[in-house]
Amino acid sequence: MTLNNLKNNIVKSDENFWNSRYESGQTGWDIGEVSVPVREYADQLKDKTARILIPGCGNAYEAAYLSSAGFSNITLLDLSGVLMNKLEKIFNSDKNISLVTQDFFEHEGSYDIIIEQTFFCAIDPSMREAYAEKMKTLLSDKGTLAGVLFNKEFENQGPPFGGSEEEYRNLFSRHFHINILEKCRNSIAPRNGGEVFINLKQK
Repeated sequence: MTLNNLKNNIVKSDENFWNSRYESGQTGWDIGEVSVPVREYADQLKDKTARILIPGCGNAYEAAYLSSAGFSNITLLDLSGVLMNKLEKIFNSDKNISLVTQDFFEHEGSYDIIIEQTFFCAIDPSMREAYAEKMKTLLSDKGTLAGVLFNKEFENQGPPFGGSEEEYRNLFSRHFHINILEKCRNSIAPRNGGEVFINLKQK
């Protein structure tokens, strides 16, 4: 089996896994609305034409919020066809939002802002270095990666996969200027103390 075929099989397996999760409603990470840290970050953004990517977009509450706030260039990316078919029905009349059904690591583009919300925790920790490297290639020269990461470990084998502030600092400092990497002050009550907010700038 060639390397490309092996990778295709891995991606297909992941697609099947997430399709199954969405079909069965096993989405315990889903809080049913845009998270407070992401909402407050979006509220202070001025450029409504900024190119925004939300990878591993899930039910895309962040996109709905951004669009309602007047942002006009939002791309949703996820490899689950089941999920994306659902989102196409939800956002089919929203001209501010584009949908791409694709593996994140295969995606190409240039974005001013990438929103992280329960995507990092969904990928195997062995892929975190590749995640950081790929994010760097997708950001424009002055682009920002911002959002929320879990600041805890989980008893059960993931996803979701946890981590620590120290681990994230070691990882991201090799690829980005760290503007903010600190415990969230505005997490929802069930996640209080268990999240960090990141704001990383392209080097």
